[in-house]
Amino acid sequence: MTNTVVKLVFIPAPGMGHIFSAIEMAKLLVNRDQRLSITVLIIKPPNKHREVKAIVVNTFFELETHAINSLSTNISIPPVYPVGPLLNVEAGGGAAGKSSDNDVIGWLEKQPPSSVVFLCFGSMGFFDEIQVKEIANALEHSGHHFLWSLRQPPSDQTSKVPTAYEDPRMIIAGRIFGKDRWNRENHWVGPTSDDMILAHHAIGAFVSHCGWNSILESLWFGVPLATWPIYAEQQLNAFEMVAGLGLAVEIKLDYKKDLFSLKADLVIVSAEEIESGIRRLMEDHELRTKVKEMSKKSRTTVAEGGSSYASVGCLIQDFIRNMT
Repeated sequence: MTNTVVKLVFIPAPGMGHIFSAIEMAKLLVNRDQRLSITVLIIKPPNKHREVKAIVVNTFFELETHAINSLSTNISIPPVYPVGPLLNVEAGGGAAGKSSDNDVIGWLEKQPPSSVVFLCFGSMGFFDEIQVKEIANALEHSGHHFLWSLRQPPSDQTSKVPTAYEDPRMIIAGRIFGKDRWNRENHWVGPTSDDMILAHHAIGAFVSHCGWNSILESLWFGVPLATWPIYAEQQLNAFEMVAGLGLAVEIKLDYKKDLFSLKADLVIVSAEEIESGIRRLMEDHELRTKVKEMSKKSRTTVAEGGSSYASVGCLIQDFIRNMT
């Protein structure tokens, strides 16, 4: 039994945004039990839902207690294993070492603790010029220092991936604020990712598209979040964080009419709405305390004796029992 190797295949579903979670899950399992050999395949998941023997979710009991209890007590649903948060926090998402990232960290080092508003809408998140102008005006009027991961829309219809501006600071300074009103000491605009930035002590708030990985990262690092969902399941995530858990502030919950389309009709979120959300986020001390408490729970749950740690152990036993 001790020499038996159990070979597993992981297929992230859906693939977009969940590849790193699958890889982190594979690393976690192999580190816990070397009898496991895991291959991660990026393919369309097989349509055999009725044959599912277990459900593994990147969440933790202390965060979604009611949902996990509801699923676990339903006899028609396979066993549920909450194993999260699965985060690549030590490696910084693989982004560390680039000169642009070093510049960002160097800029953050000059800012006071919890003073910077961080805006990041994921690798697929972008806005048109009208919305960018509203965001810029809101940030200027809020008076807070900010770090904005700004991406421009795809350059043509054949490209689906938003790209970085050649010099985003000049885009904002020249076209929106006016060069004479741009203060590089207090603001930074440029492409970056949330997995490395949220760990910095200067970050005091996070305006996010509410991708699940971003939510887990904000909770892990204890950074309060403002919701601005864009597509896919992000509106559901945002609603749960604001209305269900009370762990976020709303900027918008219904930004797109079609949850699953990047081209769905948009509404323009006004500078006033954005500024109001940022101010509430930075000034809500009760929310900040709740998020800090959940941060502690997110770290405790993956440590030995925690609920996710125990769930991973049960999952490994289930694998070995059913495949040997």
